[in-house]
Amino acid sequence: MIKVGIVGGTGYTGVELLRLLAQHPQVELRAITSRKEAGLPVADMYPSLRGQVDLAFVAPDDAALTDCDVVFFATPHGVAMAQARELLAAGVKVIDLAADFRLKDVGVFEQWYGMPHTCPDLLAESVYGLPELNREAIRTARIVGNPGCYPTSVQLGFAPLLRSKLIEPTHLIANCASGVSGAGRKAEVHTLLPEASDNFKAYGVKGHRHGPEINQQLRLIAGDASVECLFVPHLLPIIRGIHSTLYARLNDAGRAADLQAVFEQAYAGERFVDVLPAGSAPETRSVRASNYVRIAVHKPQPDTVMVLVVEDNLTKGASGQAIQNMNLMCGLDEALGLTQVPVSP
Repeated sequence: MIKVGIVGGTGYTGVELLRLLAQHPQVELRAITSRKEAGLPVADMYPSLRGQVDLAFVAPDDAALTDCDVVFFATPHGVAMAQARELLAAGVKVIDLAADFRLKDVGVFEQWYGMPHTCPDLLAESVYGLPELNREAIRTARIVGNPGCYPTSVQLGFAPLLRSKLIEPTHLIANCASGVSGAGRKAEVHTLLPEASDNFKAYGVKGHRHGPEINQQLRLIAGDASVECLFVPHLLPIIRGIHSTLYARLNDAGRAADLQAVFEQAYAGERFVDVLPAGSAPETRSVRASNYVRIAVHKPQPDTVMVLVVEDNLTKGASGQAIQNMNLMCGLDEALGLTQVPVSP
């Protein structure tokens, strides 16, 4: 059994980790930390976990995290890098759901997250945890930076086109929308029901911290430093789900290619990426509470490709993907504990 600890178990990604790990046949939950809620039974905060998780929250200083095999950080940015060195020294594998180990350029991280990076040596060692694109490196990693929710959908949508060199790389567009849970559990005016319900808006128009992450990874996928993606996020009046509409200009090879076949071949055998039949339009409810991504590719004009991608921002966009990474790091079947059927309606 894999002994697992979770740092920051009270937020939405934390409770999603608990929901999924409680059903994982090879996991033993050892510790769930919270400074504010220490001593409170987890099921008292989240009644959905009654009979599934019998632990109480513990203060971080009282949690025996070094006795675990894997520790997940479902915490604000900056927490994982403060504790990672001690855990790694004890032989614990670390998976961070925040941004501490995503951006390889320390200066870019500090610019977008407004804090110094305290362990650049560990950042250099860390592996970016998108299994469909980085599986072999994840298998041998000690520390994984779990991708952002938006970047997951954008990379999976553009990767087949970039790898096959079918599109012009310098002006990609990612028009993405997320449910309100992507903002986290903290109380803020813009996520209040009267503010977010019956409304639709763009945000981060002048620049969003997922933009540098998207461009870093697309350039690595393409092997081309000229790749540039314009990313604009939007807030949907739903609780969970991401819908990304991606656009690119096809080059000569792309205009002649069978784009449907390109995507089907790229994701053949992938357990969690479903390439839909030609002409389809995926819906967020088709992946709700699951680790699946559904993709449809269209050619609305002879020189333009449009890719539609849906995922659950809390599952494949965060906690489910983190468990997928854990499975790989621990030599387990990658899909173990993650094959729940999406919830509909």
